[in-house]
Amino acid sequence: MLKSALGAGLLSFPWAFGRAGGAAPALLVELGSLVFLVSGLAVLGYAAALSAQPTYQGVVRALCGPALGKLCEVCFLLNLFMISVALLRVVGDQLEKLCDSLYANGTLSLAPPRPWYAEQRFTLPALCGLVIFPLSVPREIGFQKYSSILGTLAACYLTLVIILKYHLQGERLGLPEPPQPARASSWASIFSVIPTICFGFQCHEACVTIYSSMRNQSFSHWLAVSVLSMLICLLIYSLTGLYGYLTFGEAVAPDVLMSYPGSDPLVIVARLLFGVSIVTIYPIVVLLGRSVVRDVWVTPKAGPGEVAAARERRNRVALTVAWMAATLAIALLVPDIGKVIELIGGISAFFIFIFPGLCLVCMTGTRSLGPHKRAVLVAWGVLSVLGGAFVCGQSAALAVLGLLR
Repeated sequence: MLKSALGAGLLSFPWAFGRAGGAAPALLVELGSLVFLVSGLAVLGYAAALSAQPTYQGVVRALCGPALGKLCEVCFLLNLFMISVALLRVVGDQLEKLCDSLYANGTLSLAPPRPWYAEQRFTLPALCGLVIFPLSVPREIGFQKYSSILGTLAACYLTLVIILKYHLQGERLGLPEPPQPARASSWASIFSVIPTICFGFQCHEACVTIYSSMRNQSFSHWLAVSVLSMLICLLIYSLTGLYGYLTFGEAVAPDVLMSYPGSDPLVIVARLLFGVSIVTIYPIVVLLGRSVVRDVWVTPKAGPGEVAAARERRNRVALTVAWMAATLAIALLVPDIGKVIELIGGISAFFIFIFPGLCLVCMTGTRSLGPHKRAVLVAWGVLSVLGGAFVCGQSAALAVLGLLR
C-alpha cells in the first residue's frame, strides 16, 4: 500500500502548499482528505470481500452493474494514460537539470545555449527509445516486481534532503532567499490543491489487488494496514511539502527538485534515484494500460497457436508504440507537471470518492441493517460521491482555465 501511494506526486507537494497559501491551510486540507481516503480504502476492502473480485473494475461491475463497470474501465484507462504522461514529465525535468549540472560543473567546454543533443526534446525521446521501450514491450515484466522498493527509498531520501537543505540553507548552498509567504486569497485557492493531494495519496486503484493477495483478509487487519499506510504517507508528504515551501516560499516550482541548484551533489543523487525509479515504474503502467485496452476494445481472434501468438505480439508492440508516442508527445508539450497533476487528481476522484461511495450505497441496499445505521452509511456514500464530483469538476475547470491563459 505504501509503495503504491508514494510516487511522482511527492515532488508537487511544496508547490501545493504554496498554492494553498501556506502550511496551515494545506495541512488542514490534507487531514480532511485523509478521512475520505481511509474511508474509501475500507469500503473497497469490504466490497472486495463481498464480491470476491480480484480487481477494482471487477468489484464495481459486480456491485454497481455492468454500465458503471464499463465507466470504471474507461476511467482506469484514462488515469493510467495521464499517470504515464506525469512520469515522463518528471523524467524530462530531471534530465534537463542533470544536463544543466553537467555544463555548470565545467565538464564540457561548451558555452550556452546547450547543444541540441542536450535539450529535453532529444534526451527524453532517446531515453524512451533506448531504455523505456525495451522494458515496456515484454508481455510479462515480473523482473521488475522489486523495483517499487527503489521508489520508496527515493521518496524517503528526497524528504530527508529537503529537510536538510532547509536547515542548512544559505549563500554557500546557492539557495535563494525565500519570499515572504502570503495568505490564501480565497477558499478557491485552498481547495485547488485537492487534486494534487488526491494524486499523491492515490493507491485505491491497486488496493483491491493488494487485498486479494493478503493472507489475513479480515476487515480489522485491512483497516489497520490502510490507516497505517496513509499515516506514513501523510508524514512523508507533509514534511516534504512543509520544508520545501519554507525553503522557497510561493516561488517553489511544481517539481520541487527544479528549484534547487543543478550542481548540488545531494540533489543530483535525488534526481537520479527518482529518475531510475520512474523509468522502472513506467513499464508497469504500460502493462496495466495494455490489459485494459484489450479488455475494453480488442476482441481476441481464434486461430492456431503460432498465429495467435504472432498476432498477440504484433498487437502488443503496436499498443506499446502508440501508448509511448502519445504520452511522450503530451509530456513534451505540457509546460510543467502541475498541469498534468490537476487532470490526474480529477480522474483520481472517481477511484477515491465516487466509486467507493457508489459501492457503499449498493452494499447497504443488500445487507440487513438497522434503519439508523443504513441511513448513516447511505448518507456517507452520497457525501463521498458529491465530494468526488466537486473535485472532478474543479480539476476540469482548472485545466480549462490553464489552457485559456
